[in-house]
Amino acid sequence: MKITRPTIVAAFAAILLISGCSSYRPTPSAFHEAINQPYILSAGDRLRVTVFEQDALTNTYAVDQAGYIAFPLVGSVPARGRTIKQLEADIAVQLRQGFIRDPDVTVEVDQYRPIFVMGEVGSAGQYSYVPGLTVQKAIAVAGGYSARAYQGNVDITREINGKVMSGRVKTSDPLLPGDTVYVRERLF
Repeated sequence: MKITRPTIVAAFAAILLISGCSSYRPTPSAFHEAINQPYILSAGDRLRVTVFEQDALTNTYAVDQAGYIAFPLVGSVPARGRTIKQLEADIAVQLRQGFIRDPDVTVEVDQYRPIFVMGEVGSAGQYSYVPGLTVQKAIAVAGGYSARAYQGNVDITREINGKVMSGRVKTSDPLLPGDTVYVRERLF
């Protein structure tokens, strides 16, 4: 059998195609389930804490890199990995310990932690998260696709239950605060 140049080129193209498919990682089921779960706080979130009839305690507090907020009277309160309702209860319990008889505490997210858009976009970088943000909208905020971008789907990296997971999603999928979007380069 004589090996010709077109045969070598076809074999090489098949190897490239197969190797490109081997890097595909299906999206874990927990990835999409996280969208429907209560919001989990983490570093970079800014929270508005209201203590009814306690104007001196009502303020905006940032979750620091260690995952805590510095709250008057009680000190550092763990926020990372907690829901808003859990944090409200934690602050109320700590205020009850000798500070306020029956505190009424409300917590809401004032500003979410940012998302990151990388790869083949006009201006890769860090962007503010707003509720309802989809992959497509995040790419638009980042200057749209570059001329070399693959526009079929993107890779997302997301922290779920303390584990960092990556998966390939459609551009219509919603994002969560802290997500990293990576737009791949097309092969041809």
